Amino acid sequence: MHQPLQQPMARILSLLQSQTLVTLTGVRRTVVCRMSLEARARELFATAVEAVQPDAVVRRGVERKDDSLVIDGRTFALRNNLHLVGFGKAVLGMAAEAERIAGDHLVKGVISVPHGIQETLRCHGKSQMLLKDNSRIKVMEGAKHNLPDGDAQHAAQCIKQLASELTEKDLLLVLISGGGSALLPAPIPPISLEEKHDVTRRLAGAGATIQELNTVRRALSLLKGGGLAHVAHPAQVVALILSDVIGDPLDLIASGPTVRTDVWPEEVISILQSYKLSDSLPASVKEVLGRGSPRWENIKEESAGKGGVLNTVIGSNSIALKSAGRRARELGFRPVVLSGDVCGDVKAVSRLYGLLARFASSREEPPPELAAEMLRLGPEVGVESWDLCRTMQVLDEGRKEGWGATCLLAGGEPTVELTGKGRGGRNQELALRVGLELRGMEQPPKGPMFLSGGTDGQDGPTDAAGAITDGGLWEEARAQGLDVEGTLKDNDSFTFLSKVSGGQRLLSPGLTGTNVMDVHMLLLPSIPIRIPNDPEADDRSLRYM
Repeated sequence: MHQPLQQPMARILSLLQSQTLVTLTGVRRTVVCRMSLEARARELFATAVEAVQPDAVVRRGVERKDDSLVIDGRTFALRNNLHLVGFGKAVLGMAAEAERIAGDHLVKGVISVPHGIQETLRCHGKSQMLLKDNSRIKVMEGAKHNLPDGDAQHAAQCIKQLASELTEKDLLLVLISGGGSALLPAPIPPISLEEKHDVTRRLAGAGATIQELNTVRRALSLLKGGGLAHVAHPAQVVALILSDVIGDPLDLIASGPTVRTDVWPEEVISILQSYKLSDSLPASVKEVLGRGSPRWENIKEESAGKGGVLNTVIGSNSIALKSAGRRARELGFRPVVLSGDVCGDVKAVSRLYGLLARFASSREEPPPELAAEMLRLGPEVGVESWDLCRTMQVLDEGRKEGWGATCLLAGGEPTVELTGKGRGGRNQELALRVGLELRGMEQPPKGPMFLSGGTDGQDGPTDAAGAITDGGLWEEARAQGLDVEGTLKDNDSFTFLSKVSGGQRLLSPGLTGTNVMDVHMLLLPSIPIRIPNDPEADDRSLRYM
C-alpha cells in the first residue's frame, strides 16, 4: 500500500538535503545559477584585494573616539601631539586615511614611497589614495626599481630627524608596508649606501639565507631592527603594518624598524666569514663591526608605558583569504582555507593543487597513494601536514555527503626557477602549470577551475596579476599550435596566456595599491551523486548538489 510513496519520498529527502545545505551556507541558489564559475572566481579575487586596500585596513585598525585613538584595544590620547612617518609601497593610501581620521591632531609627517607612485595612482584612478593639497604630511619618492638610492636615503634622514625630536608627550604613528626596507636606507656612519648595498648584494650572491641577510642589514643600519623606535624614545610608538611576508613576522617586514632586535657584531662577522667575505669588507664596515656590543646597550626593554612600542598587523594575506571565504559562501561555495604560507617552487605547488583537485573530484574512493603524495609534497611547499589532513577530511566528507561546490583558498609566495628570458610571473606560471595538472579532467562548469593572482595587481614585468585555468587548457593550446613545454622552459607564461583563449584567461585588475602576496583558489563544482532508492538507476538519477 505504501510502495507508491517510496519514489516521491526519495526525491523529497533529496530536496531536503539540498535545502539544508542552502540554509547552512546562507546562500540563495539563484545566485549560483546566474554567475559562471569564472565570474565567481574573478569576484572572489576582487573581494580579497578589496579587504586589504590601504585605506580599508587603516579604517578597520584605527578608531577615533572623541580626542583619542583606539588601536588594538588600547587608547591613545590626542592633544595635537600626533606625528606620522611611513615607508612602503602601500603607505601613501594608509597615510591619507590616517590623516583623515586624526584631523587637526596631526602635527606633521614624512613618508617614503616608491618613485613615481603618485602619478601612477592618478593614472589608475586611485585618487582616494593620494594626500590632500593641504596635507601636513610630506611625501618623498625614491628607491627607483625597488633599490635603495640617494632619494630614499634622504627620506630616511628626514624620518629619523622627525622621530628624534619627539618627547614623552608625543605619539608617533608608523605606517609600514612591503617594500619598506628599500625605502628606509640609513647606513651607520661612516658606511656609505653603496658600501652597504655591495655587502648585502655579495652576501646574497654567495647563497646566504634571508635570516642571515637580515641580520647583516640590521647590524649596518641605524633604523632597522628597532632602530626607528629607539630614535623616537621616549615618545609612544604605534606601528600599523600591512604585511607582505609569510607568517607576518614583525622583525622581517621592512626589516623591523619598530621591533627591538639585538644584533651582536660577532654574529655578523661569523656570517661574513662563513661566506669568505670578511677579508674583502670596506674599511667603514670593519670599523662599525669592530665597535663591539649591541647597538643600544642602555636602552630599556619596550614596555606598555611611556616610550613603549605597539606593533599591530592591520592587513595580511590571512585577512584577504577570510574575506574571500565569506564572499565564497554568499556565492554558493563551501569555503575551505588550506594555508596562507604556501611557498617553494611552482612545480611542486602546482602538483599539490592538481592532486587536491583529483582527490576532491573523484566519484570513487581516492587511492591512498594520492593522499600519500600530497602529504609528502606539503612540507616542501610550506603547507603543514595537519592543514593538509584537515583539508582532505573536509573535501572527502563533502564528496561523500554531497555538500555542493567548494572553494579551496590559499595564499603565500611561491618561487619560479628562471631558465629562460620570456615574460611572465610566478602567478601566471603557477596557473599555467595547474592547468596542465588538470589535463583530462572535466571542464567547467562540471570540472575544477584554478586562479592565482598577485594582490598588488602586477605579476612580474607584465600588466597581468595572474591567470585562470582549467582542464581544457592543454587541448586549447594544442589546437592553436602553442608550445607548452617551450613556454615553461623560457618562463614565457604571459605571452602564452595572451594567445590562448584570446587572452581571456589573464587576470588584469590593474594596479591595486596594496600587496599581501598572492591569492590562490581552486573552485571545485558539485560532484554528481546518485539519489538512493531511485528505480530509474541511470544517468538521469545523477544530480549536482
